[in-house]
Order: sequence, then structure tokens, then C-alpha cells
Amino acid sequence: MGLVKISEQMHANIRSASAALSRSINAQAEHWMRVGMLAELNPGLNYSDICQRLIRAEASGHTLSGALPEAPAAGDTHVRGVSQ
Repeated sequence: MGLVKISEQMHANIRSASAALSRSINAQAEHWMRVGMLAELNPGLNYSDICQRLIRAEASGHTLSGALPEAPAAGDTHVRGVSQ
């Protein structure tokens, strides 16, 4: 575990969202990081799709890695939905 420095404005946003959604500040920040990570790695997914992946990963006992796409095979040039 480590520390992450964020701006006061972002901390205020996290604090507000965490109160509204009954999460701790840390849980809210982690949720947003997990959603953001999946969104960057899967640009074709919408928020609902991302949440479904997170729920399936949790239900199957996996961590976030269970919701991530598999690593491309050696020699595979298809990255993030773009053929190179």
C-alpha cells in the first residue's frame, strides 16, 4: 500500500461522492481508479459494461485482474481495438 497525492479539489469530489454513495473516501477513490483503468484498457465499453465486469470479477472471487482483458498473444498486433 502506498500514498497517492491528489489535489484538494479531487479530494473534495471524492469526499462528496463517498458520502452520497455510502462508501469510505478510500473505497470511492479505489472504485473510480478501477473504473478508469478498465475504461482506458477497454475504450469500447460503456460505464454499465465496466460495472458488469467488476461485478462478475467480484462474484467469481477475482480481483480487478479478473475484469481485465487477457494479454495479447505473442505476435498479436491488435492493441486497444486498433490494428497496427
